[in-house]
Amino acid sequence: MKTPGIAFPVVNIVIVTLFTACSVLEKSSQHGFENGYYKFKSNNLLAGKVYVQMDDKEVEVYKSEQNILENLPYHINLADTDSISGPMKFTRKSLDIDLTTILLKYRPSVNDRPAQMITDFNIALYAGWRHDTYILNKELDPLKKPKTSIKAKGYDFGVFCGPGTTVINSFSTGNKTESEYNGMILQYGLAGFLESNMASFGIAVGYDFLMNPDRKIWIYTRKPWVGLIIGIALN
Repeated sequence: MKTPGIAFPVVNIVIVTLFTACSVLEKSSQHGFENGYYKFKSNNLLAGKVYVQMDDKEVEVYKSEQNILENLPYHINLADTDSISGPMKFTRKSLDIDLTTILLKYRPSVNDRPAQMITDFNIALYAGWRHDTYILNKELDPLKKPKTSIKAKGYDFGVFCGPGTTVINSFSTGNKTESEYNGMILQYGLAGFLESNMASFGIAVGYDFLMNPDRKIWIYTRKPWVGLIIGIALN
């Protein structure tokens, strides 16, 4: 008789802790349009590297030459749409570090066993290279009055690694064990995300390493899976 890898009460405690931490992160970690360096492009203004200083009412755009800022910024009044003569695009690249989980894993058929869609507990640290674009423009609201809009989009690609659980039983070992328990795994792989201001959703491709001797009979050892991944920004 083998000892279970992880007891259910322990997993429940970890899950509650994770979601508590995520609720705190939602208030403090965002990838929105904020102060910082960007590449700037507009139909009516010179393009190039700029520094943006902003608040709820105004955006100040400083041209940057060798990290030296010009004395006179270009002012964009967010309440005055006349200060926006056309679409203004701000882009930036940055390192992205996320706390992630695989919501769904699809395991292809192995050894005549049918394919599986699983939702076992897992968590991982993700690091990737992120590209964000913010387009500031004026548009008409439902009353046909002009208003300022800021549209954001982003994507990134990177790697992830972290612990999780999986069910070990006769099905997943090709009838080589009669025991059934939750084994601990180390998952790792590649992921690509589409970004919003806070959460990141994407596709991951990875492998699971079973952290006990039953990995020798586990049919998914060194077998890839595809999953739906979600991330919470840490930086």
